[in-house]
Amino acid sequence: MTKKLLVVEDQSEIRQLLRMTLEDDDLEIFECADAATGEILARQIMPDAIVLDVMMPGPFDGLELCRRLKTDPTMSAIKVLMVSARGHRNDVLIGRQAGADEYLVKPFSPQRVAEQLRAWFDGPPPLQPDIAV
Repeated sequence: MTKKLLVVEDQSEIRQLLRMTLEDDDLEIFECADAATGEILARQIMPDAIVLDVMMPGPFDGLELCRRLKTDPTMSAIKVLMVSARGHRNDVLIGRQAGADEYLVKPFSPQRVAEQLRAWFDGPPPLQPDIAV
């Protein structure tokens, strides 16, 4: 079943890199460059997950968007993968307090994003039985 992913990131190069990495993962990918548009899109498409930058232009940032979505009962189940150049322990804590389910520091591996999305969408890999030799 196709999942919906919303990428809210002001750097077009990062959006393009994520799209190229994730386009074969049975995802319908939506993109925008600011949190205000991200909020509108999220409410329209009801994505399964959002990759969300912290620092963006506009009336509010990714932290505020995450708070708004996570405090809305109709949106709170959406998984949020926050990405930011802010990588101090306190920055990660603030992201988690805003409601981020995961927080990656830029520069990050797009493969790491793909792995996290697969873990959310597919669950953990099945346990392999012990085989006696």
